[in-house]
Amino acid sequence: MVDARGLSCPVPVIMTQKAMKSGEDYYEVMVDAGAPRENVTRYAESQGYSVEVVDKGGEFLLKISK
Repeated sequence: MVDARGLSCPVPVIMTQKAMKSGEDYYEVMVDAGAPRENVTRYAESQGYSVEVVDKGGEFLLKISK
């Protein structure tokens, strides 16, 4: 899991990019703001992944899968 809580963009996207270099089919990314949620989602979708956003009461779990 990529824990990007408390970090502002572009850091959460960069962390997600690094994790995705492993070539897995599934990743989880935790963020705590709207901008990183949107930017990580956009990046993952541009790489051919689908993203499910789970609201955890102010924090967001992004379930990224092929």
